[in-house]
Amino acid sequence: MDTLRAIFLMVLAMALLAASDAFLKLASQHAPVGQVMLMLSLGGTAVFVLMARARRVRLPLSDLRNRLVLLRCAFEMVGAVGMLVGLSKVPLSVMAAIMQTAPLVVVLGAALFLKEPVGWRRWAAVLTGMVGMLMVIRPFGATFTGWELFAVMGVTGLAARDLVTRLLPPHMHPISISTWGFAAVIPVGLALMLLTGAAPVLNLQVAVFMLGAIVVTTAGYLAVTAAMRMAPVSAVSPFRYARLIFTAGLGMAIFGDRPDGWTWAGAALILGAGLYSFLRERRLARAAMAAAG
Repeated sequence: MDTLRAIFLMVLAMALLAASDAFLKLASQHAPVGQVMLMLSLGGTAVFVLMARARRVRLPLSDLRNRLVLLRCAFEMVGAVGMLVGLSKVPLSVMAAIMQTAPLVVVLGAALFLKEPVGWRRWAAVLTGMVGMLMVIRPFGATFTGWELFAVMGVTGLAARDLVTRLLPPHMHPISISTWGFAAVIPVGLALMLLTGAAPVLNLQVAVFMLGAIVVTTAGYLAVTAAMRMAPVSAVSPFRYARLIFTAGLGMAIFGDRPDGWTWAGAALILGAGLYSFLRERRLARAAMAAAG
C-alpha cells in the first residue's frame, strides 16, 4: 500500500513540476526573464527558510565556505539561466524532451568525473538518449532557432549540480542545501535585469503566474521527498518520466504546441534510453547486494 501511495505522490509531483514549467513560461511572456528568475528565487528561498524554521533545521552561513556548496550554487546558477531562458523561447514540448536527458547526463558525468563504473550497455543508452536529443533540437535543420541551446545548457547545469550534491558532506540537510541553491540565483536574476535594461512588470497577472510557480514548485519538491521516503527508490524513480507527458500535454493545451514526428521520435528515444539506464543500474545494484551477502 505504501508503494502505491509513493507512486501516486511521484506522479503528482511530476504533474506539479510540469505546471511549474507552464507558469514560468506564462510569466516570461509578460515579464523579463531576469524578473521571473528573481521572483522565483526570492519566493523559493523564503519558502525553504520558513520550512527550515518549522522543522528546526539550521541554516549555518559556514556552509557557504564549503567549496562544494559554492560549486553546487554555481551550477545552480547556470542551470537556472538555461532553463528559464529556454522556457521563455522554446516550445514546452521541446523543453520537456530535452529535460528528460538529465538522468543520462548525470550518468555521463558520473563516469567521466566521479570515475563511477559504467558498462557498455549504459554507455549505449546515454548515446541513444543524446541522439534522441539531437532529433528533437535538429541543430542543422530549418526549425532550429539557437534558443534550444539554452535548454541544453540548463539540463547540463542541473545535472552537474546533482553530481556535486552526491559529494556534499552527509551532515548537510536537504532543506539547507535547497535554500542556498535558491538563494544563489537571486543575484543572477538581478544581474540579468541590469544587463538587459528591461523594466520590471508589476501587475496582477504576473503576480498570479509567479505565485502559482512558487506554490507548485514547492509542493512538487515536497511530494518527491515524501515519495522517496515512503517506498524504495527503484519502485518510484521510473515514474519521474511522467513529467514528459504532463509538460508536453500542457504545451499543447495552453500554448498550442504541435510537436512533429521528429520531436516525438526523439522524445521516445530519450524516454526509452533513460528507463533502460535506470533499470540496468537497478539490476547491477541488486547483483552487488547479493554478492555482498
